[in-house]
Amino acid sequence: MDFPLSFRDFKSYSLRLGVLAFPILITQFCQAALGVVDSIMAGQVSALDLAAVAVGSGIWLPLFLLATGVLIATTPLIGEAIGQNEHSKVPHITQQSLWTAGVIGILGFIIVNLAPNILGLMGVPENIQPIASQYLHAVSFGFPALAIYAVLRSYCEALGRPEPVTIISIIGLLADIPLNFIFIHGLFGMPELGGAGCGVATALVLWINVLLLGIYTSFTRRQQFASTRFFYGFASPNRQQIKKLLKLGVPIGVAIFFEASLFSLGALVISPLGELATASHQVALSVTSQLFMIPISVAMALTIMISNRFGEKNLLSLRQVQATGLVWAILIALTCMLGIWLFRPQLAAAFSDDPEVIAQSMHLLIFALAYQLFDGWQVNVAGILRGMQDTTVPMWVTLFCYWVVALPMGIYLVRFTDVGAQGFWMALITGLFLASILLTIRLRYQQKRLAMAWG
Repeated sequence: MDFPLSFRDFKSYSLRLGVLAFPILITQFCQAALGVVDSIMAGQVSALDLAAVAVGSGIWLPLFLLATGVLIATTPLIGEAIGQNEHSKVPHITQQSLWTAGVIGILGFIIVNLAPNILGLMGVPENIQPIASQYLHAVSFGFPALAIYAVLRSYCEALGRPEPVTIISIIGLLADIPLNFIFIHGLFGMPELGGAGCGVATALVLWINVLLLGIYTSFTRRQQFASTRFFYGFASPNRQQIKKLLKLGVPIGVAIFFEASLFSLGALVISPLGELATASHQVALSVTSQLFMIPISVAMALTIMISNRFGEKNLLSLRQVQATGLVWAILIALTCMLGIWLFRPQLAAAFSDDPEVIAQSMHLLIFALAYQLFDGWQVNVAGILRGMQDTTVPMWVTLFCYWVVALPMGIYLVRFTDVGAQGFWMALITGLFLASILLTIRLRYQQKRLAMAWG
């Protein structure tokens, strides 16, 4: 793209992007690591427990991301207010987001509790269903906490202070390991739940996180928080502000859901191939999910920086930030591709000691190489568009690429041909490539529109 960007500008914006993105990256790693820890510790029990956690996560995680996606619309809304130098709006925006989070949290709890009823309809083998059902029932109790936490996190990051979220995420990750051990193996008088114990541990960690962040934002004396306290004079629900949040946030959440569900449903699509194929897919997905935290962290930092400039109506600076972010998207993707290629055996062995699972995982990681560039590009373009408060068209692009093209293609290749689990990964590459092209076209259109509107 033709952005007016000198090396000096690139260096300056890269520094600001790094200051925002690095703590967000640590936070994302910690959140994603919760699933990785679950996979490793469940896998040490048995391949059956690992497969059950994979199936349960395949249902839980897309719903988790749908809820948080809706609520992270708080970030560009606060970012716009700050760009307009209207800090007094921040407490009201945050309060209305918290009201919305309460409703979403309750709905999520109900839906996840009902989810085990569809396992049989989705073709999940009978021996996997009991553990997956227990996992889902347990993890559902964390849904209200994750919804509230999403708002508090957005509040902190939009104010340019992601550090407290990072520290609390590290604490949550460290707590997850002993909690998993307690509930998987039944220590200290707790029931021995096997892989399902991961769901109990995850729910507890989500509540620990939200309580710690709530206490911090209530009592910290940092100036950004002290001037935007949201718990004083808590306003009743405001239909207009909630409608604005949902208008922006629902497309974000749905778009993230379409993408995440494409990845997560892989375990369900592949499950009829057996425990080894499902476990191998989960290993490869866990590795790539961790690496994905790098470009998505840059994308979230881009959303904050773009939203500020969108509020200022500073087109030149907005385009320079875009260019900086996309250059880093390419560099990060190339680095991840090299890392996967060099360390495939070690990465696969970290998740399982079963030679067959390791061999199949290494094979699937070859396919994971191919989509790194497309995935990194599309998520950063989506982050830029989000900062410009353009979310509806990207949602439809995501629906088309992932559910109309990639998901049917993956189901066909896995279940109606003899290519095996790799067929689903071939479909992932196709969907991400198509999304990269269409979102880039949308970004170019938005640039021209803003140039005309702002002169």
